Amino acid sequence: MTTYKQSGVDIDAGNEFIRRIKPFVRSTFRPEVLTDLGGFGGLFKLQADRYKEPVLVSGTDGVGTKLKIAFLMDKHDTVGIDLVAMCVNDIAVSGAEPLFFLDYFATGKLSVVKGEAVVRGIAEGCRQAGCALIGGETAEMPSFYPEGEYDLAGFAVGVVDKPKMIDGATIKPGDVLIGLASTGLHSNGYSLARRVLFEDGGLDIRSKLVDLDRPLGEVLLTPTRIYAKQVLALAAEFRVKGIAHITGGGLTENLPRVFPKDCKAQLRRGSWPAPPIFSLIKKIGHVDEAEMYRVFNMGIGLVLIVPAKDADAVIAKAATLGDKGYKIGEMVSGEPGVEYVG
Repeated sequence: MTTYKQSGVDIDAGNEFIRRIKPFVRSTFRPEVLTDLGGFGGLFKLQADRYKEPVLVSGTDGVGTKLKIAFLMDKHDTVGIDLVAMCVNDIAVSGAEPLFFLDYFATGKLSVVKGEAVVRGIAEGCRQAGCALIGGETAEMPSFYPEGEYDLAGFAVGVVDKPKMIDGATIKPGDVLIGLASTGLHSNGYSLARRVLFEDGGLDIRSKLVDLDRPLGEVLLTPTRIYAKQVLALAAEFRVKGIAHITGGGLTENLPRVFPKDCKAQLRRGSWPAPPIFSLIKKIGHVDEAEMYRVFNMGIGLVLIVPAKDADAVIAKAATLGDKGYKIGEMVSGEPGVEYVG
């Protein structure tokens, strides 16, 4: 008699996986969560009376080829943080509070140990963001993925009061761009980074370089910074006109996404420190500077656009929240885009 397990899908392993991750999932629950793990759908009661005009904001993303570093390192407890970060940072730029999160974990053969580590990281990311992990999907698909590998996708939902939405509409020349420091590459540009460092440079995850404070693999696997709570705190105290999450496309491509039609950014090179991993990639790969700025975050994970009079106070407040902020440029008249000076 042929069984599902003989076909490559182990139901018992799936059940054990669910049993192991339940404590992590429950540790993220908020009072609005109405279901436990294992139901067909996650239920979340929106406290609509807290808002004049509640607007739901959603975002979905993955971790990309950064997962290849996790496979090489056999370290799986941080990519879940990346997954949450990529989704909640996207919705936070609208001024939204992340409410709940769903994940999709797909693999050829389920490793309960690896899967548990991944979800432990997702739960940690949710706690950092203040949102609840209310469900997900674990897909075991024999022969679909290489042995030992998996893919991740996430989905976040948040809420913002419509009068408090941050949409960039009031940005004008003279406003200042405040960059909040990234932790490194975050979760973008890894295809180029891996090509340059491993193929062109002949390095590997164990390589120790003078410019880096840890082995290369550890530097590359540094989790993405989650800015959600900090954005809420800053927006509650200051007039934040626009926010850009610096992901794939770097500063060059992401900043204009929040500009009105008659404004562009003028960024001052050297006005913020970039982690050494960026100069290493540029040097080894002979990567053009323009390409660096349109692929990587270059040390800036999130940009806030504020009135000039508030810039110093915003930076000081960000420091109390654990983030280093820098005045990286100003808004000027022109077609939406980014001009680098200095």
